[in-house]
Amino acid sequence: MWKTFYIKPNEIGILYHRSDFKKILQPGTYTYFGQHWQVKTYDLNQPEAKIDNLELLLRNNSSELQQYLLVVRTAFNQTALVRVGQNWVSVLPNQLRAFWRGFIDVKSHIFDLNESLELPADFVQQIRGSTLYGIKKFQISESEIGLLYVQNNFVRSLSPGEYAFWAVDRDVTVRNLSRIVPNPGFPSEDVLIDRHPEFVAAYCEIVQLQNQQVAIVRDRGKVISILPPSSRKLFWQGVEVEVIDISNDAKLPANLVTELVLNAPEIVRNFLHIREVPAQHIGLLYINQEFQTLLQPGIHAWWIFGRSWQTEAIDLRLQTMEVSGQDILSKDKVPLRLNLTAGFRIVDPLKAKNSLSDVAAFLYKELQFALRAAVGERTLDALLEDKGAIDRSVAEYIRQKTAEYGIEFDSVGVKDIILPGEIKTILSKVVEAEKAAQANVVRRREETAATRSMLNTAKVMEDNPVALRLKELEVLERIAEKIDRIQVNGSLDSILTELIRINRE
Repeated sequence: MWKTFYIKPNEIGILYHRSDFKKILQPGTYTYFGQHWQVKTYDLNQPEAKIDNLELLLRNNSSELQQYLLVVRTAFNQTALVRVGQNWVSVLPNQLRAFWRGFIDVKSHIFDLNESLELPADFVQQIRGSTLYGIKKFQISESEIGLLYVQNNFVRSLSPGEYAFWAVDRDVTVRNLSRIVPNPGFPSEDVLIDRHPEFVAAYCEIVQLQNQQVAIVRDRGKVISILPPSSRKLFWQGVEVEVIDISNDAKLPANLVTELVLNAPEIVRNFLHIREVPAQHIGLLYINQEFQTLLQPGIHAWWIFGRSWQTEAIDLRLQTMEVSGQDILSKDKVPLRLNLTAGFRIVDPLKAKNSLSDVAAFLYKELQFALRAAVGERTLDALLEDKGAIDRSVAEYIRQKTAEYGIEFDSVGVKDIILPGEIKTILSKVVEAEKAAQANVVRRREETAATRSMLNTAKVMEDNPVALRLKELEVLERIAEKIDRIQVNGSLDSILTELIRINRE
């Protein structure tokens, strides 16, 4: 019995007899006698030869198979790259893989992972567009430096460029750090400083401080960081570091106040105690709860490390305090509501602060006491007759009370005395009656004076005819003002006579 097999031009075949390998068949037609022949064909467009029992076939027929196959075998610490035409295939450790020769150009390259996980630069360029299993690729731009980590352990720095690493049984990562940012946030800074001094020396500026030192770090003249005592930190080379000893004097000079407090408030917020003392104020400085000195108007700042800071600004200007709505009984039991205002100034801030925990509360309470005492010992009539008595009494009391606390009162005065409604009504009636009586007295006094004046005038006219004639003319003038025209017939005497007669009728 004959068997015929046809191998296509793009195929290759393996001839078996009773499952035993016999030979490789090139494209063409083949005829064999017997029924136990069989041929397995492979498409050469698929360059990898996925042959069953490849290990066994190579053991017994290695020389013949390797004429047609590129065999790639890797050990536990090896990998391989196989170029198949324009494509690449990665081969991982402990693998056996084969690729057909001739139809497509194939080449292999073995890599020893014990020597290096990094692929040479020429391979990196060749596999640029390929995604290969087991290989990680990284790009470092010209403004960056890369830090290579294997199993989270730092290995070395990477300059700008393209890199590829075998990441088969180990984790390979690259952390890109910007060279533009002076402090890019170095990972595990202490480890880099202690375990990799060569990297620190090549690229970094290390700042390491004692327990009474702070540092100001500047980049191109601009403050970028403040370092507290007993700290250390990495920066790229090129930064300027100013180390300041704060063991004796923690106050910032004027130039640093301007640079840090006014120009970089966000950076120094957690490192400085800042107090602005306004004009017409005085500041008090306490360190560890003990008074240190007075502060003149301006901005003051201190390094906070190792000390407790407290500052307060005291207003030296004349201040006003209102004591309103005080309900007090007068000596004759009349309920009154009074509003008091006082003007004071602090002349000795240190004495006032050290003696009184709350200056405003103390003054308010003492003014209340003084006002109640002044009102309670006087009747309503006495209060209404002499309101200034309350002012004088309260002023004398409060000045004596506050002199020992460094507080000076400039003025004290009652603004309002508010009476109850019924008392207002009664007082209104009393005032009305008093004013009505005064009006009657004035009216009678005026009537008496008018009568006396008339009698005097009559006596003058009786003794002086000319005066009487002038008076008559005055009366005639008044009458003439009330009529449009007067016709005079006869002499002036006849006119006056007729007027007198008409008046009598």
